[in-house]
Amino acid sequence: MKKALKIVGIVLLVIIVFILIAGLFVKKEYHLEKSVTINAPMEKVWEQVSTLAAMQKWSPWLEADPNAETSIDGQDGAVNAVYKWKGNKEVGSGTQTITKVDKPGRIDTHLHFIEPFEGDADAFIILANEGNATKATWGFDSKYTYPMNCMLLFIDMDEMMGKEFDKGLAKLKSLCEAP
Repeated sequence: MKKALKIVGIVLLVIIVFILIAGLFVKKEYHLEKSVTINAPMEKVWEQVSTLAAMQKWSPWLEADPNAETSIDGQDGAVNAVYKWKGNKEVGSGTQTITKVDKPGRIDTHLHFIEPFEGDADAFIILANEGNATKATWGFDSKYTYPMNCMLLFIDMDEMMGKEFDKGLAKLKSLCEAP
């Protein structure tokens, strides 16, 4: 019995050491960008992305907890306006602060996640004319410190976040193309 426990302990130690060493070489930055072409003028799309309240109409994350507590502080649509949320385990809690507004083509926000994990990220939405349509690009940038970057070895962030971004952009497209 002692020999089996010793072997299990050594295997666990080797796995932990491997992960910690691999973390030294794993990237520490994460970037995701998704786009959709919306058959609507840029001004109409801007109405749906230029305020924190409007963004929540198409945000995919609140679907996981429709009863999440939310609030907006400051002048919505202006730099330093803050959206706060607190929901179930899937939604967690945090803040989203507008950091830059270039009407009608770009809005940047800073996200501070509190639960279930502490972290920070920056997000942006860029609009561009594409003929009679508007191309909307939604992006996300985050940095992970060592050893938290080790989770990138086990989690396919492109798949996990990409699905949510696709869902949100599809909702945005539907909202903007509605008569």
